[in-house]
Amino acid sequence: MHQFEIDGVQYGEPVPDDMYPTKDEARVTLKKVAPKSRKRFQYEYDFGDSWVHDIKVEKILPLDPEVEYPLLLEGERVCPPEDVGGIWGYEEFLEAIGDPKHPEHDEYLEWAGEDFDPEAFDLEEINLWLRKIK
Repeated sequence: MHQFEIDGVQYGEPVPDDMYPTKDEARVTLKKVAPKSRKRFQYEYDFGDSWVHDIKVEKILPLDPEVEYPLLLEGERVCPPEDVGGIWGYEEFLEAIGDPKHPEHDEYLEWAGEDFDPEAFDLEEINLWLRKIK
């Protein structure tokens, strides 16, 4: 579950008979809702954990026919594990995996994977994944 909130309007996957109406995100483009630089909006992912991201359109570039879109230009850090408990749960998780003496250290590493690295970021892998989006 996710949604974008732009100028007080929620965009996402509409749910029939939902008491909180959501406009269909498939029927709108970023160019339509954020046609100029400096536009700000929010993206919320996982309503239970409530990961809220503030997004700012910094610059709009002309399309380059040599580039395959969508394309991520930069970023940092890996995504937190699913159902980690939101920002507060993730802070606890990072504390535990960073301290071998923490009582939940081994349990969290087993759950997330021994090779979990919160600082990892693979731009090429993310762009391969983005190219699968229609």
